[in-house]
Amino acid sequence: MYLMYYLGEDGKRVYTLKKVDPAGNPTVSAHPARFSPDDKYSRERITILRRFGLLRTQQPASAM
Repeated sequence: MYLMYYLGEDGKRVYTLKKVDPAGNPTVSAHPARFSPDDKYSRERITILRRFGLLRTQQPASAM
């Protein structure tokens, strides 16, 4: 069993072990993605984030 979550009515995460929330929508895994130091595609991901202004360094100071 994996820890899953869904967003509650107030917008906060509600943690569960079930695969669907009470409304019947699928839940999301609460675990981060695996990290590999031999990541072949990190350059492409960072390039895309930079292109669309989504890097944390490109966000206003209040958003961090």
